[in-house]
Amino acid sequence: MKTSIPRIPPPIHLLVGLTAMILLSSFVPIGHWLVFPWRYIGIIIIVLGFSLAIGSGMFFRKFGTDPRPGNRASLIIIKGPFKFTRNPMYLGYITILIGISILLGTFSPLIVIPIIFLILHTQFVLREEKWMEEWFGDPYLEYKKKTPRWLI
Repeated sequence: MKTSIPRIPPPIHLLVGLTAMILLSSFVPIGHWLVFPWRYIGIIIIVLGFSLAIGSGMFFRKFGTDPRPGNRASLIIIKGPFKFTRNPMYLGYITILIGISILLGTFSPLIVIPIIFLILHTQFVLREEKWMEEWFGDPYLEYKKKTPRWLI
């Protein structure tokens, strides 16, 4: 089966989102919803998101499968963070963006989060699920029944 993925990989979407958030907060700061020292909570959330994204990618490599979208997976990983969500790397990216928005403390960066979420969801998650169903059939369908796409 030929897989067709967008030319821009997910980490680039994360970086574009991060850049947009910083620019919005710097040049179009709509209200301040958090002040120091509460904004530092964002650092903790960024670290959690980064750990989830990187750790999930390392899990792929540990089990000998390629984490890059469009490359055929060699197996269904159901351990570690994959027990709780089918997309821990993408969830990590969204968590990083949430942490950045908290750290910046203005409302304008919040606009970016649903946009990046929709891009990741429509351009990657839904396609990858279709591929996994074709590659693995019933075992993947069973995994889908037991494990949420995101967290809920």
